[in-house]
Amino acid sequence: MLILPCLLALAAAALILYTHIDPILENARRTEYLQKLDRTFALNPEYLSDGFDYPVGPPDAKGYYCAQEFSVNRHLGEDWNGVRGGNTDINDPVYAAANGVVVFADWVSVGWGNVIRIVHKVPDKKSENGLRYVETLYAHLNAILVLPGDLVKRGEWIGTIGNANAVYYAHLHFEIRNDIFLMNGGGYGKRAGFLRPRMFIRSQRPRP
Repeated sequence: MLILPCLLALAAAALILYTHIDPILENARRTEYLQKLDRTFALNPEYLSDGFDYPVGPPDAKGYYCAQEFSVNRHLGEDWNGVRGGNTDINDPVYAAANGVVVFADWVSVGWGNVIRIVHKVPDKKSENGLRYVETLYAHLNAILVLPGDLVKRGEWIGTIGNANAVYYAHLHFEIRNDIFLMNGGGYGKRAGFLRPRMFIRSQRPRP
């Protein structure tokens, strides 16, 4: 993990974007946020994405299963549980799905518990410069092991599975978003800006 103090401003920028503000100001702040991300990855090219693994049991989610699929009942992510069931996976490690920069790491609400959000710069042949941003979200965590501004590598231990203070059985709620300006949300709703996690991961597996 590489910690760059100057990148702590990313968290503040992200939080600003998650409030209702004047559209002109919002556009300016979005531009500033993107510029910060661009500078971060330009200065640290080794943290560009080189592929995605699963956030539990990496690289292939060994010992875990998807208990709730994306889009079922308007679910915006996937819920990952240990195969032993119940709370047997509480405090199991959660890993960064890909190289990137942490833009949020904090307690959000009773329903969300602790949440980490990481922005990744990934290859995209359709983009003008061949790259685009996506964001991963890891929710209901028991422990957070990273700070906003941390640069992380794929497979790095970033937190532990939790149950949002016993609101649920222990599991990881995991989202992948192609709109990095979305609010934390509630885990359910319209699918615009969200990707099917397993489908995306399969399309972004590391090269041998």
